[in-house]
Amino acid sequence: MWQKIAEHISQVTAEKFQIENRIPVSGGCINQGYQLISRNQTYFIKLNRASDLAMFEAEAQGLEQMWDTQTIRVPRPICWGTEENSAYIVLEWLDLAGKNSDKAAHEMGRKLAALHQWTPPKNYPAINQFGWEINNTIGSTPQINNWTENWAEFWQKHRIGYQLKLAKNRGAEFRCASELLEAIPEILTGHQPKPSLVHGDLWGGNASVTSSGEPVIFDPAAYFGDAEVDIAMTELFGGFSAAFYRGYRSVLPQKDGYEKRKILYNLYHILNHFNLFGGGYASQAEAMMRQLLS
Repeated sequence: MWQKIAEHISQVTAEKFQIENRIPVSGGCINQGYQLISRNQTYFIKLNRASDLAMFEAEAQGLEQMWDTQTIRVPRPICWGTEENSAYIVLEWLDLAGKNSDKAAHEMGRKLAALHQWTPPKNYPAINQFGWEINNTIGSTPQINNWTENWAEFWQKHRIGYQLKLAKNRGAEFRCASELLEAIPEILTGHQPKPSLVHGDLWGGNASVTSSGEPVIFDPAAYFGDAEVDIAMTELFGGFSAAFYRGYRSVLPQKDGYEKRKILYNLYHILNHFNLFGGGYASQAEAMMRQLLS
């Protein structure tokens, strides 16, 4: 398998790549990760089941789109495919050994805001619609990205509604679910964001700093949505400093009503964590629904 992957790398880069060392590294919660080292080059590879190739294809497409904005650094995808029983994606290796200083955090916030301000080509659906070209995944959960003109409808149907369906299939019965779902248009009334290219899964584990001090984000669940979804998630599990928010808000100031929308946006991730891991996320989701309806 490894020889075939090395040949694929050589083919797409037009440079001979022969693996001299393979070092296990973190590949996130659901993948195996390795550092692939040759005499002249190093790459990062993630592995999963062959049936999960579409997940890596979508990740590559998201990273390529974010790379093309030339705003915030992401690892550039090299190649992806299947070999034997495994799907793989090969990425640019970035030495994430830098100190997350106030300067780097401020720059990360400023560059994330630049990503959110990026305007796609005029013939692209995201000029006036929310969604993405294909469905992708949030963790290992399918994420539905059907193009939708109305943001409240998109969030109601393809984010909260879809997660509630998955939760029901797991046997969960949220007492506030139907009421909350119906209330989403009212909660978002008067809020008309422009479609922004968002990372989609921006918790502290998906952001870092290179050894040269450059901020990096990775492992996206990309789509075009309200830019606030990324900022909301940075507050959900921690990991982002006050300097990060100062940098971001220096470009995109906070809008009225964000504190309540933040709860609605983060409910999506808590429901997803329930669907992935179960446990106490159910009670947390229920409490968030009650808070939104109060």
